[in-house]
Amino acid sequence: MGTSILNIGASGLAAAQAGLLVTGHNIANAATPGYSRQGLEQSTNTPQFLGGSYFGQGTNVSAVKRIYSQFLAAEVASAQTRAAELDTHSSELAQINNVLADPNAGLSPALQELFDAVQDLAADPASIPARQSVLAAGSGLANRFHSLDERLDQLRTGVNSQIVSVVDSINAAARQIAALNERIVRAQAVSGGRPANDLLDQRDALLAELNGQLRVTTSAEGDGSLNVFVGNGQPLVVGVQASQLQAIQDPLDPGRLDVAFALPTGGSVPLQESALSGGTLGGLLRFRTESLDSAQNALGRIALGLAQTFNAQHRLGQDLNGALGGDFFVMPAARVYSGTSNSGTAVLATVIDDATQLAAADYRVTALGAGSFSVTRLSDGVTVSSGALPASVDGLTISLASGSANAGDSFLVQPTRSGAHDIAVAFSDVRAIAAAGPLRTQAALANTGSGAISAGSIASTSGLAAAAPHIAPPLTLAFDAAAGQFNLSGALTGTLAYDPTADAAGKSFTLAALGGFTFTISGIPAQGDVFTVSSNDNGSGDNRNLLALGALQSARTLAAGSASYQSAYSQLVSEAGNKGRELDATAAAQHSLEKTAQDAFDSVSGVNLDEEAANLMRYQQAYQAAGKLIEVSGRLFEELLAIAR
Repeated sequence: MGTSILNIGASGLAAAQAGLLVTGHNIANAATPGYSRQGLEQSTNTPQFLGGSYFGQGTNVSAVKRIYSQFLAAEVASAQTRAAELDTHSSELAQINNVLADPNAGLSPALQELFDAVQDLAADPASIPARQSVLAAGSGLANRFHSLDERLDQLRTGVNSQIVSVVDSINAAARQIAALNERIVRAQAVSGGRPANDLLDQRDALLAELNGQLRVTTSAEGDGSLNVFVGNGQPLVVGVQASQLQAIQDPLDPGRLDVAFALPTGGSVPLQESALSGGTLGGLLRFRTESLDSAQNALGRIALGLAQTFNAQHRLGQDLNGALGGDFFVMPAARVYSGTSNSGTAVLATVIDDATQLAAADYRVTALGAGSFSVTRLSDGVTVSSGALPASVDGLTISLASGSANAGDSFLVQPTRSGAHDIAVAFSDVRAIAAAGPLRTQAALANTGSGAISAGSIASTSGLAAAAPHIAPPLTLAFDAAAGQFNLSGALTGTLAYDPTADAAGKSFTLAALGGFTFTISGIPAQGDVFTVSSNDNGSGDNRNLLALGALQSARTLAAGSASYQSAYSQLVSEAGNKGRELDATAAAQHSLEKTAQDAFDSVSGVNLDEEAANLMRYQQAYQAAGKLIEVSGRLFEELLAIAR
């Protein structure tokens, strides 16, 4: 019996000592990141049957285990990876907001300067200094587009650099997890399956770091190893083997990096961007697709719309040399890229038919075979055309310029991406500014009636020559009171009905053969009164086209007639700002969820120093009691020896 008491005391002493060791370890690692508190698992030794009863044989420390909740750990990981994604997207988008919304460096001041210069020139159309101011303001506006686009390109380059860096971090974490898997498997095999607690904590810390870069899923194996998967289930870590991710050039867009899964045999398989969510990488990809692409496309669309509509009006004017106006701005062209894996010889061409109808989007053109193609708008994934080319979509015509495509060949069309980069003033000669109208009207000095004719305006250059003095031959309108009409002679023949009684308030006429020239006759002309329409020779003081150009500032010429230049830019700034505020609010809410999840996890796995202090006293008392039991066992043994003597 004495021996049994000694054994029981010894087992209690060993258990108390183990408890002190575990408690001390917890206290020492209270501030260690990722540490999960540990606890003893004790069980009673097999009792001994003596004298018709079972007598206990003390205790046994079966294991030291982490106090750990897999469910709560998964909740923390999910909250953290989402918070990291939102933080990254928000911080990157803030840079766009800082660029676009800057009251001095944004587009608005440069737009205002151009139209202020146009208004100043309208006051003195022949002024060379005022004309120089218009050209300078036009160049300043183009340069402002360039600087904004350059800043967005810098953000795009920065995103690519960060993608490379994050992929490297993911690969490094994967290798470390695989190495820890190997150590854990060996440690637990040696210990008969008992958990390698500190190594498990280290692996969990690496998983948390990995989740901060990209959302991953895991599955545990019976030997203690952990498998890690990314995307749609691609294995990043399997047992002790770690795979690698790669940052590769997009096969369609040379300025874009994609994430791919490296194959063991060489080569790589691109991962779908939509499957790569969470963490810093997910935030970068979301920012690029949802914010950066759309912002740069929207800015380019404004540049294209401005160039096309301003050019269209400028071409309807006449310059100081007497020639019809040309393009004021260089009209940027759409960019087309062929897929690097295309096997056909097809080359696509594009024409921007109507910049006011353009969408702030890119398009993927895919060859379906037999001369058929599908056109998909990437901003919303909608297939907007399917069939033979040419295809007209959103103000853009896509055609097959040469060669032939094989089924599966793909192309990327970016109608607006480079618009802000490529816009420029088309000329440097101040005399080329088309301030005047190319046609003018005049009433004969000999007229005796009260009839009057307006200055008029043209809608196109159809039927007009390119330069004076032959922009248009003179047209004479002679009034025939008896017939109630004007008889035409010269450039055109025919009649224009006019009833002085009904039309004295003003009647408009349009001459389609002279560029759609529209004018108004009013009053009561007398018999034989004559009006003429002729080339605006020596019209250096005419400002009619300048006034029409100035009116474009507030005209709703963009976004299918729903926005002016300024309001389209304001909408771009507003969308970026609203998206930023939405992300900030969502990120704040997500951080609250993250804290709640972390607090719940810490309540289970975190070290509570007050609790550990209580455990320390408890195990100290147990140690002392077990020692006392051993002391009693020794005395009993000595008494037995004394009796035996």
